[in-house]
Amino acid sequence: MLKKVISIVCSITICLISTLSFADEVPKAIRVGVIPTVSSVEITKIWKPVLKYLEKRLRVKFRLYTASDYAGIIEAMRFKKIEIAYFGPKSYIEAHRRANAWAIVREQRLDGSTGYHSIIITKKGSGLNSLKDLKGKIFAFNDPNSTSGYLVPMTYFLKEAKIVPEKYFRKVVFSGSHEASIMAVKTGKVDAASTNDLDLARVIASGKASKGDFNIIWKSKIIPGSPIAVRGDLPYGFVMKLKKAFLEIPVNLLEGLQLKGYIETEDSDYDCIREMKKIKEKLKCR
Repeated sequence: MLKKVISIVCSITICLISTLSFADEVPKAIRVGVIPTVSSVEITKIWKPVLKYLEKRLRVKFRLYTASDYAGIIEAMRFKKIEIAYFGPKSYIEAHRRANAWAIVREQRLDGSTGYHSIIITKKGSGLNSLKDLKGKIFAFNDPNSTSGYLVPMTYFLKEAKIVPEKYFRKVVFSGSHEASIMAVKTGKVDAASTNDLDLARVIASGKASKGDFNIIWKSKIIPGSPIAVRGDLPYGFVMKLKKAFLEIPVNLLEGLQLKGYIETEDSDYDCIREMKKIKEKLKCR
């Protein structure tokens, strides 16, 4: 009887050890998805030093994954084509709901702040200096899943300005990225666009535009910084090591991202974006 009990206990122990070993297994290559705030060429350039740092720190291969729109990155995590992603706040809450994404850190800007602002820009010298001036003009959002490029300005239009963009502007377009919106304003392809002050700073730092090219005719309240999120089924130990690596990343590796570093964050930090999404949907249904 004792031998039988010992045999059963040993079998259970072996099963538990096997289960734990499987749970702690880290993929041989970690795929990192990045929403297309700038061109794919620019994404590769500014993220290359970050991925090299993570490879050296965690001794795992890191590969960059890009898509043509924000939804592509959300779906990539949903169907387990990526393990980690850089999201905007709105695309993150969508990925949390649909793809089991969990935020672990968020951006800290060069000035030490941990948020950013949605802005509406026009071309300097265009004579377009207010929302009133934009009536009957061409306006660009960047992506339906963008926070600063769509959700925040759309909420502003509906709630505060009391306008419906599709009726107020002659034409409303989606550019595909913050960089595309910024450059469309610079080249005169659109009269105005919504973007954010961080991505504007990134485009200016890249040399593709200058601060003097634009008017900023509207600026939102502070938005929580964009998060790095992991897929929820990754081993806990690996996630903690990854989080520590981001928190300790050298600032010189973040030059292209125009960041000072990353700070800890959690899912509830983005509840304000969820509330804004509800407000926007309610107002748009009226």
